[in-house]
Amino acid sequence: MPAKDIYHECVKKALIKDEWVITDDPLSLKIGQKDIFIDLGAEKLLAAEKEGQKIAIEVKSFVGKSEIEDLKQTLGQYYLYYKVIKYVRSERLLYIAIRQAVFERLFTLEIGKMLLEDNSLKLIIFNPEKEEIIQWIN
Repeated sequence: MPAKDIYHECVKKALIKDEWVITDDPLSLKIGQKDIFIDLGAEKLLAAEKEGQKIAIEVKSFVGKSEIEDLKQTLGQYYLYYKVIKYVRSERLLYIAIRQAVFERLFTLEIGKMLLEDNSLKLIIFNPEKEEIIQWIN
């Protein structure tokens, strides 16, 4: 099993504060003979539905030497996990959880705006000090 990101517990607490139930830590998906581990699985029951919304969350710290290298790795991982979730017919939506500071440094600039313009990348922006979710980007 892979090591947990340094903000793993922070994101977990933020999701719980936002009334999500953590269902998997980590979320394990099997594709053929390979196991894929996504950091967290969570569910939120909605009052009007019998079954709630289910999500998978990959937590990324962006603490490497280059944010662009971190971004390239994150996008590759996101694409792989997205395809696996779709292939195994999971009802979960995949999100990448990033700190508010990373979002402001990358996703308010042209490169980040370009990545968000087609709505295919889903993000959870969190504040690590307050252990709170600041914004959901669908």
